[in-house]
Amino acid sequence: MSRADEVFIQNCRDIIDNGFWDTGLDVRPRWEDGAPAHTVKRFGIVNRYNLAEEFPILTIRRTFWKSAVDELLWIWQKKSNNVHELRSRVWDAWADENGSIGKAYGYQLGVKYRFPEGEFDQVDRVLYDLRHNRASRRILTSLYNFADLSEMALYPCAYSMTFNVTGDTLNAILNQRSQDMLTANNWNVCQYAVLVHMFARASGLRPGELVHVIADAHIYDRHVPTVERILDNPRYPAPQLELDPGVTDFYAFTRDSFSLPGYRYTELDEKIPVAL
Repeated sequence: MSRADEVFIQNCRDIIDNGFWDTGLDVRPRWEDGAPAHTVKRFGIVNRYNLAEEFPILTIRRTFWKSAVDELLWIWQKKSNNVHELRSRVWDAWADENGSIGKAYGYQLGVKYRFPEGEFDQVDRVLYDLRHNRASRRILTSLYNFADLSEMALYPCAYSMTFNVTGDTLNAILNQRSQDMLTANNWNVCQYAVLVHMFARASGLRPGELVHVIADAHIYDRHVPTVERILDNPRYPAPQLELDPGVTDFYAFTRDSFSLPGYRYTELDEKIPVAL
C-alpha cells in the first residue's frame, strides 16, 4: 500500500466517522440540479509525504496525474489564467467567454515585484533564493492577494507554498484553505509533489518532505457512498517518479518529462458529480 493510500483512507475514515455535517447551514455550492451541496468535514488536517521514499499517488483509485501535471505547468510555468492554454477542461466552468478566470492562480505568480537584486515574479524569486539564499526562511509564494479577490473567478484553494532547504534537501509546505477530498485531494498532492521535484532539480537539490495543511477537509454528501467503496479497493505499492535526466531548467519541463513506471491502480467506473 502506498503512503498516499494510507493517508487518504485515514483522513476519509475520520471525516465520515467523526466529521461535522453542515446540513443546517446555508451553503454556497450547488449541484447541477440546483440542490445545495452539503459536506461533512474535519478542520486542520496535516499530512506528511516523504518524496525521497515514494511518489504520493493513490492506488485505491486512479489519479489522472498527467492531467494534474498539465494544470500545474499551466499555473507555475505559463503563469496563465486562460483555459485556452490548458489541455484539460477542469477550469471551463469558471472561465468567462474569453477563457479567462480573472486575476487568479497563474496570473498572481506572473506579477513582477521589485527587489534589491532586481525584478522577479514569485516563481523566479523562489528559483533565485534556492540557488543563492538557501539559509533563507522567507522562500514562499502566495496566491491569496486580497486586492484582487473580487476579480478572481474562484478564490484560490491551494494558496501558498513555503520552501525550506535543509542541507541538500528541499522540503515544502502546501497550505490549502479548502479541499474536496474525492475529486481534488490526491490531484493536488501529486501536483505539488511534482513541483517540489521540479524546484529541487532546477536548484541542484534533492526532494524531501511535502507537508500538506488543509484547513477545511470535506466530503460532499453525494460523494460519501463512492468514497466508502473506494476505501475497500485493492492497494498496491507506490511507484517512483522518474524525471527526464536531461532537464535541469525549471521552464524546460513538459508533461512528458515525468513518468511513473509500474503505476497500478483500480479504475473508478462511475461519473463523479462536481459541486459548483
